[in-house]
Amino acid sequence: MSFLYIKALHIIFVVTWFSGMFYLARLYVYNREALDKPQLEREVLQAQFNIMIQRLLMGITIPSAILTLIFGTLLLLNYNGIPSWLHLKLGFVFLLYLYQASLYVIYKQQKSGIFKHSPTQLRLWNEVPTLFLVSIIMLVVVRDNISLLYGLIGLVLFTGVLLFAIRVYKKLRER
Repeated sequence: MSFLYIKALHIIFVVTWFSGMFYLARLYVYNREALDKPQLEREVLQAQFNIMIQRLLMGITIPSAILTLIFGTLLLLNYNGIPSWLHLKLGFVFLLYLYQASLYVIYKQQKSGIFKHSPTQLRLWNEVPTLFLVSIIMLVVVRDNISLLYGLIGLVLFTGVLLFAIRVYKKLRER
């Protein structure tokens, strides 16, 4: 298979994997918020959310993560040695797989009726893949034109903006 086809498939499955992670974490928020509803409404909502969560996780998110790994590994085989920027990217990708594992843990907990996290905590957790996405894309695309220091400063500032936006959104919802 040609390098460009492998790269295209890798990018396609990265996109579907991230889409799944973004929506999955949001469904966890909604599933947790359903606890605060009257019993009948809660039961209906949680039954529906549990179906949606399971289908998204098992049908899109996990398969996309596996296919991302397969095509990413095939891309790595095309390099003569691993460039220094790629070590950092692979570190972020490893952390992203740990994040994916944490989503699976939350899935198992919520499926069992265990809700350890508040809606606000889950909203914050929902933003984690955004930080990985920005970090990985910036590293891959502008790696030769940005210093590590400026990249870290940009990531910290971006994180601050996300946290601020979450606080503003929470205040607006409480009105």
